Amino acid sequence: MDTVTIFAITAIVIVLIFDYTNGFHDAANIIAPMIASRAMTPVQAVVLVATFEFLGPLLGGTAVANTIGKFINISDVSAVLSVAVVMCGVFGAIFWNILTWWYGIPSSSSHALVGGLVGAVIAAVGSSSVVWGFTELATKGQMTGVTKVLLSLIVSPLLGFWVGFLIMRLLSMVLAGAKPSANKPLRKIQFITAGALAFSHGANDAQKSMGIITLVLVLGHFIDEFVVPFWVILACATVITLGILSGGWRIVKTVGFAIFKLRPIHAVSAQLTSALVIFGASALGAPVSTTHVVSSSIMGIGSSERPKAVRWSKARDIASTWIITIPGSGLVGALTYYAIALTGIAK
Repeated sequence: MDTVTIFAITAIVIVLIFDYTNGFHDAANIIAPMIASRAMTPVQAVVLVATFEFLGPLLGGTAVANTIGKFINISDVSAVLSVAVVMCGVFGAIFWNILTWWYGIPSSSSHALVGGLVGAVIAAVGSSSVVWGFTELATKGQMTGVTKVLLSLIVSPLLGFWVGFLIMRLLSMVLAGAKPSANKPLRKIQFITAGALAFSHGANDAQKSMGIITLVLVLGHFIDEFVVPFWVILACATVITLGILSGGWRIVKTVGFAIFKLRPIHAVSAQLTSALVIFGASALGAPVSTTHVVSSSIMGIGSSERPKAVRWSKARDIASTWIITIPGSGLVGALTYYAIALTGIAK
């Protein structure tokens, strides 16, 4: 077995580990509103989310995978080096996911992946091999490369906040004067809205891993063009679902209780808002952060009802973590590449 094949297999395994960490890291963002509003038991919530999470990558297309797989351009270097760079970048994202999960801090797997890959590429072959997309946006109005990824990650939480704000206002008007018994149907509705959110998450987040694995296959010359094979789709769907089943209780506690105290109407609003934003992004091939969208939607919902009840200090803590994710994972990706470069095997 030659070096390229060994590196490619290693890279694919690392990407699937990232997919797994993405599942257990982001599962809490989907499960939290259901549990916090007492719509279902933890077992019911996990089974429901895992089922629709698995279906998302299988039925959600590959538009996001195409975006993620094409924001770096390292096809002009050796197959061994290019595959090693991807491997180091994904390792940086995994490290960041585990670190933030351990401390119970909602972070962004998407930001971590972008940061890890950009850091590893710059360390290995320079910034010119990153498809920044700034020129295309300024001259042609086209969103490509890192620009498309970053704008998606920045705009999506803003949409989450304001769509959540408006949906909460609308539901409050519709249910004005309703008796406490109205909470019962609102809890049942969450079986639909939570399923939609889980499906949208799988359709968007698993595609990130699908895109990276396909990129590895192209760089290693195992396939001729960037077309996601079905076995890659199935593998990523399975692994992210296993991550979901592993849970993420530390972050459930933070998202479900530390930002704003959720009732059934809040949970339905958050799930509906997040599903709409993530579905729309997936259709446009835009990778987004479920953590960002869910957290910002809860803040928007809380602001719509009682701004003073929103625990803005916790929101600021989360926001500060978002800001350091790309540099942090990028640094790990770069350091990982330097460590491998010292061995002399990645040339």
